[in-house]
Amino acid sequence: MDNASDAPAAPADPTAKAPKPATDWWAEARGIFWLILAVLGFHSFIAKPFYIPSESMMPTLITGDRLVVTKYPYGWSYVSPSFHVLPFIHGRLFGRLPERGDIVILKPPQADTDFIKRVIGLPGDRLEVRGGVVVINGVPVKRTPESPAMIAVDANVPCDQPDVARFRVTGADGKLYCALPRFRETLPNGRSYDTIDLGYMPEIDDYPAITIPADHIFVMGDNRDQSADSRVPAYRNGLDGPVPFENIGGRAEFITFSLDGTTKLLNPLTWFTALRGGRAGTSLHPQETR
Repeated sequence: MDNASDAPAAPADPTAKAPKPATDWWAEARGIFWLILAVLGFHSFIAKPFYIPSESMMPTLITGDRLVVTKYPYGWSYVSPSFHVLPFIHGRLFGRLPERGDIVILKPPQADTDFIKRVIGLPGDRLEVRGGVVVINGVPVKRTPESPAMIAVDANVPCDQPDVARFRVTGADGKLYCALPRFRETLPNGRSYDTIDLGYMPEIDDYPAITIPADHIFVMGDNRDQSADSRVPAYRNGLDGPVPFENIGGRAEFITFSLDGTTKLLNPLTWFTALRGGRAGTSLHPQETR
């Protein structure tokens, strides 16, 4: 019984930890890669968020609005990917023309940025603008004056440009507003929406009659005198006429939230105080009267 092999084994230490398995960095990298690919795929083919950086679509959209743009309503084209990396490719997969009145995002033929405008004219339409009135196929678009659009003045909408500063007013609540001249426009298909018209400006309120080519659309901003759209030449950063159907990136659906421009990255409280009330959930589809 003196054999060492017959001695009882030492009891295991219950506090001892099992060795930690080594991190599989390759598996982690693959997981991140597939996650990024899934997000890019969703943004490219289903929907993506969009930020409004300018006043060109007031009063419908104001600077600081965040919204959802769906990618599938008109099919997919070379501009559908989240980043504009593809050269021009003719045609669309499962393509379908937008309706007059749709708000769309599009890529200008001469730039790699995104514009957001409203579809006014479709292929084959004879379109012109006379004194700020759109004429489609010889019939002036119905335009009804309304009460001013009262847009609150804030850091994102300072209302201090020369063309609009004269419209600053103090409201009954003691706050500053931009009281912009508003007109209700109704297209031939019965869809209506509000526009802003600051007064007659010949360089943008008159546009010679053209026939919109096949597979092209004519777009305009709702803020008619402050929009670089199809009426504006390329040298003034406009779209220089009708835009190819392939350049449409998607359709605007609804506002998710809106910020007044006072957000500070390092102050989480301002992430909430900068929110504008009453804009979240606003549909961006025009009203139907047909």
